[in-house]
Amino acid sequence: MRTTIDIPEDLIKEAMKVTKSPTKTELIKKALYNIIQKNKIKSLKNYKGKIDIDIDLNIVRNRNEYIS
Repeated sequence: MRTTIDIPEDLIKEAMKVTKSPTKTELIKKALYNIIQKNKIKSLKNYKGKIDIDIDLNIVRNRNEYIS
């Protein structure tokens, strides 16, 4: 999909430098992915302390020992 946007060139250059993105397209893809991931994480954090899960972590951590 082609889109025309006006972004300050110095901002693009700095972002490409710090992310080591070879192209502007790759930079925008990385930025969008990052925004999506951060918002998903933020959304999941809203559930902290609200979900009661009865899990025995000792069993989960050693689950490979029980599989034959």
